[in-house]
Amino acid sequence: MLVRLGCWSALEAGQTFLLGYGLARALDAGFLAGDARTGLLWLAAAGLGVAVGAYGTGRVYRAVADLVEPVRDRLVETVVARGVREADDSAVSGLTQQVEIARDALAGLVMVSRSFVFTAAGALVGLFSLAPPLLLVVGPPLLAGVALFAATLRPLARRQEAFLVADEALAREWGAVGQGLRDITATGAEERAARDLGTRVDGELAAARALARWTVPRTAALAVGGQLPVVLLLVAAPWLLARGVTPGALVGALAYVTQSLLPALQNLIHGLGAGGSRLTVVLRRLRARTPADTEPTATPIPASIPTPTPTPIPASTPASIPTTATSEALSQHDADADVDAAPRTPVPAARTPRKTPPALSLSDVSFAYGPASTPVLDGLDLTVPDGGHLVVVGASGIGKSTLTALVAGLLRPGRGAIRVCGHPVPGADAAALRVLIPQEAYVHSGTLAENLGRLRPDPVPERELCAAAETVGLGPLLADLGGPRARVDPAALSAGQRQLIALTRAYLSPAPLALLDEATCHLDPEAEARAERAFAARPGGTLVVVAHRISSACRADRVLVMDGPRTAYGTHEELLRTSEPYQELVGGWTVPAERR
Repeated sequence: MLVRLGCWSALEAGQTFLLGYGLARALDAGFLAGDARTGLLWLAAAGLGVAVGAYGTGRVYRAVADLVEPVRDRLVETVVARGVREADDSAVSGLTQQVEIARDALAGLVMVSRSFVFTAAGALVGLFSLAPPLLLVVGPPLLAGVALFAATLRPLARRQEAFLVADEALAREWGAVGQGLRDITATGAEERAARDLGTRVDGELAAARALARWTVPRTAALAVGGQLPVVLLLVAAPWLLARGVTPGALVGALAYVTQSLLPALQNLIHGLGAGGSRLTVVLRRLRARTPADTEPTATPIPASIPTPTPTPIPASTPASIPTTATSEALSQHDADADVDAAPRTPVPAARTPRKTPPALSLSDVSFAYGPASTPVLDGLDLTVPDGGHLVVVGASGIGKSTLTALVAGLLRPGRGAIRVCGHPVPGADAAALRVLIPQEAYVHSGTLAENLGRLRPDPVPERELCAAAETVGLGPLLADLGGPRARVDPAALSAGQRQLIALTRAYLSPAPLALLDEATCHLDPEAEARAERAFAARPGGTLVVVAHRISSACRADRVLVMDGPRTAYGTHEELLRTSEPYQELVGGWTVPAERR
């Protein structure tokens, strides 16, 4: 294979040789001697050499493919074996990206290196054939340029790898921030996330600058090896002509440098500099995973909001307080909700004889996503008593998640006031008294106990944890995973299983107000009913549910129907009689006999 590659490459060397030698003979023996016929014949010979060289180049590609493909096959076997033996998640990336990069880089490396060697050989032989003194002018700077470039290869490979590592670290950090953006917003960790992301950006910027600085010696190598010989030939022309070098030989030497050596050296520097460094890095990654490859890719745990000691939870009242709700011109915007994150400060369960404030109150609340946008909420008044159970229903995009985001303090109303247990929203005291569980449940790597107790300041006793899991409906999954101390792989869990973990975590939270924003959409109706009944019966708890099933409304004390000017509020039975939008939502649903 190598012999075949060398034989076809020799045709390129012959083409290079004939290019300068034919031009020199065409001038000296032909046109300058007054013999145009001889000059044209030598030019025709040079043209024939180009055609033969092009044919050889085409055959070279086949030989290079025969050389590279077996290497690729061995790399694939290595990656697959490691993936099977070590259950290596990076094997997919190795097969789909890194192996192909290695193959392409190796093929390019062979092509440019081979081309330079045979082109330089053809040109140097041609220079010696024309006039040996020409080698004294062209040879030294060419060798100096190649040596300078060779000296940069190792540090260039290190800088290239450092840049790739920094780029991968930035991509991982950005992916984690993107997935956990609502977590970060909910926990007030924006500055920390921005600082961490900024550190990664600065790291990649520094690596890119360090890599860019090595373009200076590469450019210098090209100037010394490929461009300086042209200048030296012109400067030394009188000296060369005085020592018997013919004008045709001088022109042929210039052709060798400008048409053969300079392009070949330029391809070598760019191809070997970039492709060789990339090949070195990729092969090193495929042989042994670096620490960057073995870092967990799960979304990082966002920091909690430091909050002052919250006001004690007021006593529950057995009766629910009538609620009023008005809304005008609700639009089709629906904001994404926050995560099930509440600060970890424990809320003492003290009781006071003072008048109990409602768990949630909205007074003349209006909100729009822009100055020219139609209000999503317009003058909404709403009161949910301590211990109450409210379900919010409405068409998709009507503003249900916007309402929960406002209550959670993730959005600020344009007008009006929102209070949680008497504390203004947004505010640290109100944030400590609510927990929001969104549709996309957040589960991090670690043990199941760590996931479930993340909103508690201290480890949750195992008995309490298991009791909460059984109450919410997580018990079977808890047993299947091996108990609270079992480690969790978030990617291996179904959407419903992640929701059960998030619900149990919120159930164990000290926050009395639970906001479920379609947090049970991936559960079956029976599991959803069990979870909602658990939250409704939680001691000292108040429940607000954004529902996607009418069965949730049947279990609630009160139902808020969001439908623009036709917004309505009441019990399930009252709304069935008085609210046309609610009747349309119920549609063909069968009302279950069981309530809560």
